[in-house]
Amino acid sequence: MSDKEFVIATFNLENLDDKDKLWPKHRDALKPMLGRLEADLLFLQEVNTVEALNEILKDSCYEGYEQAITKTEEGQPYKERNLVILSRYKIQSTSQYLNHFTRPPVWRQITEEAEGEITEKKSKEVLWERPILHCEISMPKGRVLHAIDLHLKSKIPSEIKGQKKGQYLWLSHEGWAEGSFLSAVKRVGQALETRKLLSSLFKQDPEAMIVVAGDFNAEIGSVPFQVIVGSVEETSNPDLRPTVMIPCEYDVPPDQRYSLIHHGKGEMIDHIIVSQALYPRWIGTDIYNEILQDQSIAFATKAKFPESDHAPIAAKFRPLD
Repeated sequence: MSDKEFVIATFNLENLDDKDKLWPKHRDALKPMLGRLEADLLFLQEVNTVEALNEILKDSCYEGYEQAITKTEEGQPYKERNLVILSRYKIQSTSQYLNHFTRPPVWRQITEEAEGEITEKKSKEVLWERPILHCEISMPKGRVLHAIDLHLKSKIPSEIKGQKKGQYLWLSHEGWAEGSFLSAVKRVGQALETRKLLSSLFKQDPEAMIVVAGDFNAEIGSVPFQVIVGSVEETSNPDLRPTVMIPCEYDVPPDQRYSLIHHGKGEMIDHIIVSQALYPRWIGTDIYNEILQDQSIAFATKAKFPESDHAPIAAKFRPLD
């Protein structure tokens, strides 16, 4: 890494777990990919065990980095899909938010069944599935960088009681549709909570240095993406321009702009997005998708493809001094 660059990277490690029998292959595939990033600030998703992460970080440039991880109310990491932020600079505070800025919406089930009969239509709260991880990073000259790690709800339909047989088989089109609807609500809801967090930070400091990164499970132009980025085109309000965020993948040619391959189609669902205070320092972005495999095809097992199904992304900036 050049002394003239500050590197911010994000990488979904795809169920990082040292309890898995394929762990050695997964570890050996991921370690050089992380090393290639040489990031000063690294956002990770899907860390199932901290022990697995520390084994990968051993003897790497990240071994002495400060570390923040999502935790349960009991103060322990979640059993799966934790968010982690690694920082070469001091992490001065860590917070996480789960339906903190947004009250859960209420939904009355449509297709849920029990023992072949429609159950009583009781309203239920729709809770987000994963928290937002927010760290304040101490930068040179007393400045603070706000680092926000995200993993929004996937497009996989949410469970609907009585509408599935096994893990994948849906019993009706309408059951699948309702599950997909609920997943979309969760994904947009998490994005809304992120935007409310951004608004609170901009209210404290209109020139705040902020980076939001992670697996959005949402492409450029989608509603969750637009909620977090913001645009004058959507609100028709030029007074909101200072709080519009800048996606760092826009300088990557469109035919190379993808972080996951699904049924042969490249999708850009992982993002690094920065506030306008960071924009003048932005140099460029790399998406390391050269060896990315389509793990949605038949027989694409982890034994065959031990690497992650996501590509790591690195955005480079001039020093944040």
